[in-house]
Amino acid sequence: MKLLFGNKKDDLLSRLKRQDPAAQKIFYEQTVKKYLSVAQSYVTDIYQAEDCVIKSFCKIFKHIESFRGEGNLEGWARKIVVNECLNFIKSRKTVFYLDEVNASVLEDLQEETIDFDFNAQELLDQLPDAYRMVFNLYVIEEYSHQEIAETLNISLAVSKTQFFRAKEKLRKIYFQQQKKLKNEHL
Repeated sequence: MKLLFGNKKDDLLSRLKRQDPAAQKIFYEQTVKKYLSVAQSYVTDIYQAEDCVIKSFCKIFKHIESFRGEGNLEGWARKIVVNECLNFIKSRKTVFYLDEVNASVLEDLQEETIDFDFNAQELLDQLPDAYRMVFNLYVIEEYSHQEIAETLNISLAVSKTQFFRAKEKLRKIYFQQQKKLKNEHL
């Protein structure tokens, strides 16, 4: 992400590292909607998600010097947003992780036909916090279950179980919505 300010060698990152308010404003305006969307995938209350994003931008601007150019700036900043959301959820201490799922349940799964006309965010918002965190970290952020376990201070088995249960819950919610829509159209 480069933005020229008169001198062609001067890009947005170097201006951010110099704590240039104009560069901070530009970076904020270019990325705030994207990061709010990320935050809402973890924190369903819009006001709390906004708070997480604001705190994230404060951390991004305060610690911009620690960005070493490995990967891109937006990806680095996104990790800060995700971590801020996870810290917020952990601070509420209302997330409960359930024990391992029974292996026989995994074997009994049946695939059902899926119509892909749905709003994914609305489905994710209906998941309990623990399910949504693990699901988002695994699917969206592409963390391994080992990384999720370390990040959330849970066991590997609990991470896998939460992911499995999130998928099952999403499937149930989706099919309930589809059934409701079909009944409304009859």
